[in-house]
Amino acid sequence: MNLFETLGKRLVFFDGGMGTLLQEKGLAAGELPELWNLEHPESIENIHRAYLDAGADIIKTNTFGANRAKLRGCGHSVSEIVTAAVRLAKKAAAEKDALVAMDIGPTGKLLRPMGDLDFEDAVSMFGEAAKVGEQAGADLILVETMSDTYECKAAVLAAKENTNLPVFATLIVDERGKLLTGGDIPAAVAMLEGLGVDALGLNCGFGPDQLLKFLPQLRECCSVPIIINPNAGLPHDVNGKNVFDVGPEEFAADSKKMAEGGAWLLGGCCGTTPAHIRAMVNLCAGITPKPIEKKNFTVISSSQKAVYFGGKPVLIGERINPTGKSRLKQALRDNDMDYLLREAVTQQQNGAHVLDVNVGLPEIDEVSVLRKAVQEIQAIVSLPLQIDTSNPAAMEASMRIYNGKPLVNSVNGKAESMKAVFPLVKKYGGAVICLTLDENGIPDTAQGRFAIAKKIMKTAEAYGIDKKDLIVDTLVMTISAGQQNAAVTLEALRMVRERLGLCTSLGVSNVSFGLPHREHLNAAFFTMALQNGLNAAIINPNSTAMLNAYYAFCALNGTDAQCMDYIGHFSQQEAAAKPDSGTQVSLPEAIYRGLKDSAKTAASALLAEKEPLDIINTEMIPALDRVGVDFEKGTLFLPQLLMSAEAAKAAFEVLRAKMREKGETAKKGKIILATVKGDIHDIGKNIVKVLLENYSFDVIDLGRDVPPETIVETARAQNVKLVGLSALMTTTVVNMEETIRQLHAALPDCKVMVGGAVLTPEYAKKIHADFYSKDAMGSVRFAQKVFEQQP
Repeated sequence: MNLFETLGKRLVFFDGGMGTLLQEKGLAAGELPELWNLEHPESIENIHRAYLDAGADIIKTNTFGANRAKLRGCGHSVSEIVTAAVRLAKKAAAEKDALVAMDIGPTGKLLRPMGDLDFEDAVSMFGEAAKVGEQAGADLILVETMSDTYECKAAVLAAKENTNLPVFATLIVDERGKLLTGGDIPAAVAMLEGLGVDALGLNCGFGPDQLLKFLPQLRECCSVPIIINPNAGLPHDVNGKNVFDVGPEEFAADSKKMAEGGAWLLGGCCGTTPAHIRAMVNLCAGITPKPIEKKNFTVISSSQKAVYFGGKPVLIGERINPTGKSRLKQALRDNDMDYLLREAVTQQQNGAHVLDVNVGLPEIDEVSVLRKAVQEIQAIVSLPLQIDTSNPAAMEASMRIYNGKPLVNSVNGKAESMKAVFPLVKKYGGAVICLTLDENGIPDTAQGRFAIAKKIMKTAEAYGIDKKDLIVDTLVMTISAGQQNAAVTLEALRMVRERLGLCTSLGVSNVSFGLPHREHLNAAFFTMALQNGLNAAIINPNSTAMLNAYYAFCALNGTDAQCMDYIGHFSQQEAAAKPDSGTQVSLPEAIYRGLKDSAKTAASALLAEKEPLDIINTEMIPALDRVGVDFEKGTLFLPQLLMSAEAAKAAFEVLRAKMREKGETAKKGKIILATVKGDIHDIGKNIVKVLLENYSFDVIDLGRDVPPETIVETARAQNVKLVGLSALMTTTVVNMEETIRQLHAALPDCKVMVGGAVLTPEYAKKIHADFYSKDAMGSVRFAQKVFEQQP
């Protein structure tokens, strides 16, 4: 089958689940499914054939966990396992003219700074597997079940850097359409399409009826084929066996709705069998895929949100740029990242939509400093970043580790500039600010600047960069040096918008250099530029005059529905003055915002007037509770939760040192955490650990793949009253049940709380857990309840 000739002409069908069928063939709880490629090749080949006989066009290799992180200690190399898996699939597929997808799943770890896996180590792991897969004969790469855009980017980048194969990617979302790390569908699509994936969509998580509701949102923002590979519902226990609740006919009926709704590729995930795929193919094979409408959005994204240009004007915060800012220059020299983070937080609070990040000082290593600044800022704020540098090496280093689709500032009409920047924009999928200057400088006329914009657009097209990813800056010159400077800029701006259809941006405040009372000129010029088609402005979002002009313009031009933003802006102004990012940040605010250095400083200052335990109870715990409430409401997400926990940890270290001097303790009780036997995923467990420790619980982390006996003996020896168990795979839930049974038999007073992607409240009750927690904050709440009841 020729994949790209087939796509769009008819539906293309993936196979279904592998783990469920392997369990039926004897896969033991906790056993690595990937080892069956070597130890039971006939079973794997038979499963592939069963799916092909059911009508699958693409079969996935049994390599979901084939990476160094998951296979460590198994006795076989990644190369051995992947090669065997691909060859088995190719042998089966050859009989049906089907394709083989090299299946790449997540590592089970969070990437830094949220976790302990370095981005480049993740790229290396995924790249190793992808390269072997191509060498063994895979036809395409499928990056699947990704709950973190950052890890997904690492996998997609690895596949593209190490193979010449088509790359597909599918994500796993919760009932709100959010990834584990807080990203939404438009943000993820912006990043993945920017990276050049050939198809994308959703898999796992839910049954087809639940994933169906996210299809319209995918259709609204996608310009590539959409994949939907749902579970056969959610698992439940029947006589000690995992059973999924959606049968083949129901699965097929919902798949038909997805086909009619615009999906081009359909298949199954956990719990689906050849019977599910056969029913789906029989019912859906005659449906003609809906045509894909190419979206011409100019869009950038962070890990959590997408920002679109062309509608309501976009504000780009300019405060993280050392030009004319002596305090920022000193912070960069001192490697004071906390100052940059405070500036970032303040600009986000004051209404910026995007943050410019520029660290260009001649005396610093711009490559390493810009990379670090981007990495730390994107962990603290939810806004997309504008990577601002004229250094191609610094630009690439930062674009590479950026979690989302970045905005790059800038390229210009010089041949050397376009040659350096456009390949990076193409590879990493950014949008780019285009400055209307070239080898002859900045033209004095609007026509001259328009001509450069047109030249940049034509050259970008030669690099495969769509004009929607170009944002033209027609360059603001100070009016003190020429009375017509503002008029020329605005005329060029209007020409670019009307004749080329490109989005525009300006560094507005340049207009007033050398003149008194600059804010008045800036605000007036800003309003004039907006009226002439300005889509994005680089401004100081801490400036009251600029924000007043912005909200007034949006209310007047109809982009502020019912003037609600205008009303809200002035209501806030009346309630309180804008915060000054240069002032000392309070401990609760530092914790809430995830500012580690500020938290340490504030904790040290408070020790002059309060006792450590008093600070913990009156400052830290309320701040953590605020974070927890917002996390549970869905207004704050995992990255912020973890950064807040890190800030609290930094403050706690200061307080603990003081408590040691006084012989005090803040520990509230011992809790064991463990991922159950056979399961090597520890993302959830590690998140719970961080939060429990911040609430002063004494956590004994037994790690991953922990036998029931080890957990019971540790609980007995340490007199532990609460144990937290995690499992991510359906095959290991039986070990969770056995661990609970042994704990309750040996230690009746010990409570057990459980969590994990495969669990539900009903399932947790079935295996006799005392508490099911859907997230880390739920574990904290239960721990507080347990230890409040202890004598």
